[in-house]
Amino acid sequence: MTAVSQGPHPTLPELSPWSSAWEIVVSAAEPKTMAKPAQGAKYRGSVHDFPDFDPSQDAEALYTAMKGIGSDKEAILELITSRSNRQRQEVCQSYKSLYGKDLIADLKYELTGKFERLIVGLMRPLAYCDAKEIKDAVSGIGTDEKCLIEILASRTNEQIHQLVAAYKDAYERDLEADIIGDTSGHFQKMLVVLLQGTREEDDVVSEDLVQQDVQDLYEAGELKWGTDEAQFIYILGNRSKQHLRLVFDEYLKTTGKPIEASIRGELSGDFEKLMLAVVKCVRSTPEYFAERLFKAMKGLGTRDNTLIRIMVTRSELDMLDIREIFRTKYEKSLYSMIKNDTSGEYKKALLKLCGGDDDAAGQFFPEAAQVAYQMWELSAVARVELKGTVRPAGDFNPDADAKALRKAMKGIGTDEDTIIDIITHRSNAQRQQIRQTFKSHFGRDLMADLKSEISGDLARLILGLMMPPAHYDAKQLKKAMEGAGTDEKALIEILATRTNAEIHAINEAYKEDYHKSLEDALSSDTSGHFRRILISLATGNREEGGEDRDQAREDAQVAAEILEIADTPSGDKTSLETRFMTILCTRSYPHLRRVFQEFIKMTNYDVEHVIKKEMSGDVRDAFVAIVQSVKNKALFFADKLYKSMKGAGTDEKTLTRIMVSRSEIDLFNVRQEFIEKYDKSLHQAIEGDTSGDFRKALLSLCGGED
Repeated sequence: MTAVSQGPHPTLPELSPWSSAWEIVVSAAEPKTMAKPAQGAKYRGSVHDFPDFDPSQDAEALYTAMKGIGSDKEAILELITSRSNRQRQEVCQSYKSLYGKDLIADLKYELTGKFERLIVGLMRPLAYCDAKEIKDAVSGIGTDEKCLIEILASRTNEQIHQLVAAYKDAYERDLEADIIGDTSGHFQKMLVVLLQGTREEDDVVSEDLVQQDVQDLYEAGELKWGTDEAQFIYILGNRSKQHLRLVFDEYLKTTGKPIEASIRGELSGDFEKLMLAVVKCVRSTPEYFAERLFKAMKGLGTRDNTLIRIMVTRSELDMLDIREIFRTKYEKSLYSMIKNDTSGEYKKALLKLCGGDDDAAGQFFPEAAQVAYQMWELSAVARVELKGTVRPAGDFNPDADAKALRKAMKGIGTDEDTIIDIITHRSNAQRQQIRQTFKSHFGRDLMADLKSEISGDLARLILGLMMPPAHYDAKQLKKAMEGAGTDEKALIEILATRTNAEIHAINEAYKEDYHKSLEDALSSDTSGHFRRILISLATGNREEGGEDRDQAREDAQVAAEILEIADTPSGDKTSLETRFMTILCTRSYPHLRRVFQEFIKMTNYDVEHVIKKEMSGDVRDAFVAIVQSVKNKALFFADKLYKSMKGAGTDEKTLTRIMVSRSEIDLFNVRQEFIEKYDKSLHQAIEGDTSGDFRKALLSLCGGED
């Protein structure tokens, strides 16, 4: 990796939708108003005007490419993707003048499928392209709500006005009337508000009004029995982006929740999705489209309509920004994902619109560093209320539960439904009372009886729930180290995410159950730097205070040197490695968040990205797990759950381990992160990937459908 000088670094662009680092310029004339610093307009599209453009020559070339039997698709895509939209309109005019024919009609006739949709989309002016997409979305049986949301939540006032006019011109219909006729409720009301194209565009924002809007949103949602949707619609549908960014920032500081969390909790259905899209576009329109593109191509099948629409409409607006954010968020370039997910001329045309492969340079963009900085700022400010999905049962009666379990396992056959219902709806402390009562009443060991009556994945899940948490973790660590080979991923997952108190309890349980210290077990089963990291984590000596800014800068410097992006090393490598390990394994979470922010300011790189690039093997995986846990522990577990169920086969061990161990801690938070990142609920994923009684028990632990 290219060394980054320790001299002055490029200043991070102050565009943060969340961060307190966003500079507020206060007007001297109006002490209660704030103005946004002027931003230089820079072209961020991937398609430019073609030099030495000759519309008549292009019209002739296209006519030749479509003349005779078959068509020269390569020539068509090369020409059309190399011209700006303005130039393509001139080519259309020249084509009609030269040949008396409509170019779009000829292209439709000669081309087919996705390639035809893409090329024809490029030939329309942007407003007419949007108009066609919306017309298709509201025509026929059913409505494509996602298309409506994407277009109306992301367009500027000017683009909305052009869209409304283009729709009227192309279809001789009123767009607002068609939207009203095809939608309903609060979803319809917000779409109509957005269709007015009257969002405020002032550069000056009233601080008093920001505070008032924060209070109004809070009272309309979190503090109200039911929800006052009208307030959400009015504020999110009319206020300027500059104003709303400050509202979101203040809302987080005031309530400890991002505005997105309140929207998910208070709204539902298509209305909820629309409001979340508006928030995302206010924060960063390119990031919204990067996410849409990723979801269009991930998993089995490709959502080609979404892919085409975004690549066509953003190619002359902000494709370079979308590419940079895509590369940062998903650790792969947009170019490489398109290349792997599409084929033929369709692929070639999309890649031309993309405009370049960001993996080729292997660099981390300064703009992407700003996105990473914002993520750390959000992580530092958010006061997340951890919520499990399993709570102590009301009117708990261990005597009745013990008798019901004995009855479920007595005689021929086993009543798995009763076992699942009781054990998944009791807290761990209550389960321990049931075990004791079972032994007192029947002189039998409940765990032994369960082992003899149930088997397979269900047995592992139910028996795991019956163990005290520290003993369960100790057993998982023991299993990860016994037999041929070591399950390093399980060791990392447990030791990198547990609190000091949990680690101390695990050490005691391990010693009690296996008559050997956890440290000795790790020492004999692992080696090198990986062993040192695990043993350091297993001591449970992480600091628990706040941040020390001076120390954070020193720690960030150590990280920059060990990750080889500082060109002024201050010590030998072995010493630096030890210091880096000590920083990640013993500093408090609040302090590490500050370290990682200082690292970005110092280098313009995100520490997680650099660790993945510069390190390898188990050491890399352990450090990445620590960083991800510091950033957002619930998201770390959501990622692990998703990976345990994606593709062919299911990693039942990981799935079981996380569902058991997080069910009373933060599984509700994990669920929220899961649906936010993967566009489907954890409940849906479990339902589609498991079966039988194992699925019933998992869904019960999951605690609900999001």
